[in-house]
Amino acid sequence: MNSHSTPQAADNSDRLALRTVEAVIGFHGFAEGSVLYSSGKTRVLCSVSIDHKVPDWMRDKGEGWLTAEYQMHPRANPQRRERRDGRGRNLSGRSTEIQRLIGRSLRAAIDFKALGERTIVVDCDVLEADGGTRTAAITGGFIALAQALAKLQASGVLTQGVLIDQVAAVSVGIVGEQLVSDLCYAEDSTAEVDFNLVGTATADIVEVQGTAEGRAMSRATLDQLIHLGSQGVTELCRKQSQFLADAGINLQSLFVETLP
Repeated sequence: MNSHSTPQAADNSDRLALRTVEAVIGFHGFAEGSVLYSSGKTRVLCSVSIDHKVPDWMRDKGEGWLTAEYQMHPRANPQRRERRDGRGRNLSGRSTEIQRLIGRSLRAAIDFKALGERTIVVDCDVLEADGGTRTAAITGGFIALAQALAKLQASGVLTQGVLIDQVAAVSVGIVGEQLVSDLCYAEDSTAEVDFNLVGTATADIVEVQGTAEGRAMSRATLDQLIHLGSQGVTELCRKQSQFLADAGINLQSLFVETLP
């Protein structure tokens, strides 16, 4: 048989659960929105800056834009790595791919006509890496985005809602023929199948990234992974809402329409 056998979820509740998630909203004092977001031992500082203009190629269209940047702190890993930018070096291909993913994911949350001609920049700096850095950056990035929009709304700069949905992301995979959610590095490095799923609170899928190592996977396995990932996204969206509420931010007030 060339494909992985369909994994079993029975008696595997610990591996199906998300890692402990924490969020310190407003961690960065200068940014319009920020959060120190932790998923297990992975910690990402997400900060949002808002520029009240758009790139030249978008000027006079009456719409805004969002872009993202992502990088690893030199001691995000057990061994120090040299910085890939700021010293005449370009970003690694991996960092470039991840920051594009973050931008695509968070753009799915915004009505850019409602935003108006403003540019949102989401900076994601990985302080400690233990797997799932890109998914943590997306989930934390949305929290920082919501705080920044709440500040604009409170100041009267925004007079209407801007968000169209929540966005969060989670990794899922198969390790030792078992389904696993929110993989740490040790699990990710030995996974037979590794997926990242970006989705919304209304159960829509923004993006799926994944591969099978060594052997192909069955369609049934793919369906299981997407289902598990969607469950994780739903739970993370609930946590986002609670974190924001605890910080005094009414997420629903930021939406163009009230979510069903």
